[in-house]
Amino acid sequence: MQYCSVVAPEAVEKYKNNFRQHPVGTGPFKFVVWEEGQALILTKNKNYFEQDSVGKKLPYLDGIKITFQTSRATEFLLFRQKKLDFINELDPSFKDEVLTKKGTLKEIWKDKIELQTQPYLNIEYLGILADSNSELVKNSPLRFKKVRQAINYGFDRRKMILYLRNSLGTPAESGFVPKGLPSFNDSLVKGYNYDITKAAQLLKEAGFPGGKGLPTIKLLTISIYADFGNFIAKQLEEIGIPVQVEVVQKSLLFEMTSGSKAAFFRGGWIADYPDAENYLSVFYSKNPAPPNYTRYKNAEFDKVFEQAIKETNDSLRYVLYRKADQIAIDDAPVVPLWYDKVIHLVQKNVKGFPPNALNLLELRRTTIE
Repeated sequence: MQYCSVVAPEAVEKYKNNFRQHPVGTGPFKFVVWEEGQALILTKNKNYFEQDSVGKKLPYLDGIKITFQTSRATEFLLFRQKKLDFINELDPSFKDEVLTKKGTLKEIWKDKIELQTQPYLNIEYLGILADSNSELVKNSPLRFKKVRQAINYGFDRRKMILYLRNSLGTPAESGFVPKGLPSFNDSLVKGYNYDITKAAQLLKEAGFPGGKGLPTIKLLTISIYADFGNFIAKQLEEIGIPVQVEVVQKSLLFEMTSGSKAAFFRGGWIADYPDAENYLSVFYSKNPAPPNYTRYKNAEFDKVFEQAIKETNDSLRYVLYRKADQIAIDDAPVVPLWYDKVIHLVQKNVKGFPPNALNLLELRRTTIE
């Protein structure tokens, strides 16, 4: 785990709180300079311990320069001009220019750049506050499980990913644990697909036939996810669930979700380490926010989760993970949207730079021809 990398204690002692400006570690590259918001420069660590299969010392690259662009559009333009060797993600305004709806490079780009994708340990979701003591929850129709389930059934994830993401992601029709983890199994953990008949039935059972009597539900999101919020709101409106999308600053959304001041909000969870425990901890009642932003509490879930984290046999632990995931998904304190994909656009002359599920920069064996 990256946060547990070895650092030099004498350097920490010397620089104290300023260690972040003078990092000393054991990795393949050495820190040179960091102009915050501008660039970070690293050089080859000639004392690095690893070698390749023929005995050549790693890393191959002499150095790395990482630039920080506030605009993804600017970043893409620099990449087109070959001033960047690779970019992570793609500005939404360029996705239709570069990608087909199936998530492949358009013909005009195939000879110019490489597109690398693979499952990314990240889930995008909508969170629903589940704290029964909160005044927000006491007055919200989202306190009813069947209303939460109706929302989950009430919009088409597949169409949303096809048109708004150009297929760069997998519709989240299983649990909260994303694709890419060994315990993931969408045939064993059943989530929600698009089923307006089921959604209508659930609304009726909750006491809101055709949405009658439902107040407007406010969905808080940040600007880059507004399109997704509006897509969902439009489809939910068709079955009688009125949703108002409100765009707020990222810092305000974090403050509101951390303080239980948001009843319905957009969220995302990137794995800190590749194990389902990291995702299921989001629902463990003894955890604060973060990670338990929904304040979800279920004694059965807690029992299974606690069994799982004590289990040392992987196969048995995965069974428990799936059981816990199913309990949470059935309760619907979240609306899973999609399981993400790593998206790298890479220049043709970059070799030995495979993507990975945590989207870490793995540059030990990278070369530029």
